[in-house]
Amino acid sequence: MPILPFLTFVFVSSFTPGPNNFMAISFANRYGFRNTISFCIGVGAGFFLIALLCSFFNRALIEVLPVIETPLKFAGVFYMLYLAYKTFTSSGSKQESSAKADKNLFIIGTLIQFINPKAILYGIAVVSTFLLPYYQSYFSYILFCLFLGIVGICSSITWSLFGSVLHNFLDRYQKVFNIVMGLLLVYSAFAILIG
Repeated sequence: MPILPFLTFVFVSSFTPGPNNFMAISFANRYGFRNTISFCIGVGAGFFLIALLCSFFNRALIEVLPVIETPLKFAGVFYMLYLAYKTFTSSGSKQESSAKADKNLFIIGTLIQFINPKAILYGIAVVSTFLLPYYQSYFSYILFCLFLGIVGICSSITWSLFGSVLHNFLDRYQKVFNIVMGLLLVYSAFAILIG
């Protein structure tokens, strides 16, 4: 396997702005960095599962993808627009319980991967381009998928740190921050529709 192209693709795809990273920075600003770590771990767990499923069922996914691509795309767009709406209307107050946020954020981080078109298409691309042509063992697939999940955790934590470090600044400009994050989610949703 060509390692440098693989690593470049993985890190650029993981660390560039997308729904996971926008949500990580927004949750860190809203709930604090410590509570957002569970979301980041959920993102990694969800992406590990997506990549593993792509590895084991790649041929079937490629055959089925034309059938599920449109509903998947619209479900992802709808959910991102919903998140944009929630971001626009968020007061930014930290009245929600930290324990409740902590439990829910892990579940959100994991499950959102199954409707996140960027994550699914990324999983299919990385598996079909870099794993399946070079490796045949299930153990190799599991190791690479674990690596991809860890990279997902790292990218989400990086974006969460931005939200946490910039917390005081973001508190002063909460409305502007919410509008920018909401618009980025709307942009992500429409980029999926036209892309």
